[in-house]
Amino acid sequence: MPGTRSRAEALAAAVALKPQGWGAGFRAQQQAASTPGTVALLDEQCRWERRALPKGVLASLSRYSEIPAAGGKGEIKVSAAVTVHTTVRNADEQLAATLEEPLRCRQQQVRTDEWISGLISNATPYGQGNNTYSDDQVVEMGKYLTGKREQTYYWHVTRLGTVTLAVSVKGAKGYSNNELAKYASEADAAMLIRLESELGGNS
Repeated sequence: MPGTRSRAEALAAAVALKPQGWGAGFRAQQQAASTPGTVALLDEQCRWERRALPKGVLASLSRYSEIPAAGGKGEIKVSAAVTVHTTVRNADEQLAATLEEPLRCRQQQVRTDEWISGLISNATPYGQGNNTYSDDQVVEMGKYLTGKREQTYYWHVTRLGTVTLAVSVKGAKGYSNNELAKYASEADAAMLIRLESELGGNS
């Protein structure tokens, strides 16, 4: 596992999915990546914002992709994030926070006119269910609200050692929940394979 900031940044850059990693039809959003040296955190007012890396985090990178609206279908927006922590305990705390945050914040503000609500969480530590591939995983499903429009939202957070991987999928008109869930699960699996490769093989 990376022990320096430079190695952690290189790992995050190698693992976080670019548009082509999501599949055919995806392109970069207007803001293609997060601001360097920051991490996404949910504040006390239930607003998501990016802050300077806290103690315990070596690097964090988010990349944003989309499928433009076309052929009667809406615009899907997705994100892929990699966060490298200094210790397993710090990484594990991110998973714990992911489970607790929907209880603290029933509705979470993403941007001025965008919210996430109604999140339902499911945690699957290694050895439980079908999880034979990661140390821990949390899968959440809810609703993504933009103005008066409501779409399905998926969020996967997976931990391997000191690294956490997160993917989010914001649904759109014309896409079934099964299609959206497939995008999320396949992106999560692709990043996990990349991470294992970067770390030198199967963990």
